[in-house]
Amino acid sequence: MQVRDVMTRSVISITAGQTVLEAVRTMLQNRISGLPVVDAQGNLVGMVTEGDFLRRGEIGTERQRPKWLEFLLGPGRLASEYVHTSGRKVEDVMTADPVTVSEDDSLETVVELMERKRIKRLPVVRNGKMVGIVSRANLMHALVSFARDVQPPAGGDSAIRERILAAFVRQPWAPQVNVVVKNGAAELWGTITDERERQACVVTAENCPGVKQVRDHLVWVEPMSGMAFASAEDEAELHRHAS
Repeated sequence: MQVRDVMTRSVISITAGQTVLEAVRTMLQNRISGLPVVDAQGNLVGMVTEGDFLRRGEIGTERQRPKWLEFLLGPGRLASEYVHTSGRKVEDVMTADPVTVSEDDSLETVVELMERKRIKRLPVVRNGKMVGIVSRANLMHALVSFARDVQPPAGGDSAIRERILAAFVRQPWAPQVNVVVKNGAAELWGTITDERERQACVVTAENCPGVKQVRDHLVWVEPMSGMAFASAEDEAELHRHAS
C-alpha cells in the first residue's frame, strides 16, 4: 500500500504568523495533536504539535537547570529555549523544515520514518505544497479495513494445513512443527527449545486464512537440563482428567 491509499486529504493547517493560543484552540476544537504550518502560498514551512506546548511560561513548566549547566549550554541555547517557551507566535515554537513523504511512498517508508524520527504524523507534499497528512491513526484505520476485507480462500482442511506449513518454512526462527487441521482448528505438535517460540508458532498459524482456532501441543525442551514441559493447554487437560 502507498501513502495515497491511507492519508487524510482534508488537512487543517495554520500559518506561521498566527498566535500560539490560536494553534492550541484549533487543536483542541478539532481533537488533533498536531498542525502543519503553511505560508501564504500553501507551502509547508513547519509543524507544531502538543509537545511544543509542554514547556511554557504561562503554566510554569519552563525547564529549570542549575547555573553550572546553563553556563555549559551557553547563551545561544538558552535564548532559543526562551523563545520556544515564551514566544507568542506559531513560528516561535514550530519545528521548521519537517520530515515529509510523497503520495507514492510506501507505508513501510512511513513507519520507518516515524520510528527513526520518533514522530506521530508526516505531511504529504507534492511540489512543495501539502496535499495531505498521514498519521499513526491512518495506519490503524488501514489495518482495520484490511482485516475486514480479507476473505478466507477456498479449500478444506488439507489446504489450510499446507498454508500453515508453508508459513513456517518462511520463518527463519521456526522449529520443526507438525500440523493437524480438523474443521478449521489447527493443532500444533512438536518440540521447541525456547519458550518464546511457542507464541510465535501460534501466531503464525492464526495468521493463515481459514484457521478458526489454534491448539497448542508443543513441548518445550529446556536445552541445559533436557527437561520437557507440556503446553499450558495440555497441562490443564491432564489436570482435568486427574481430578
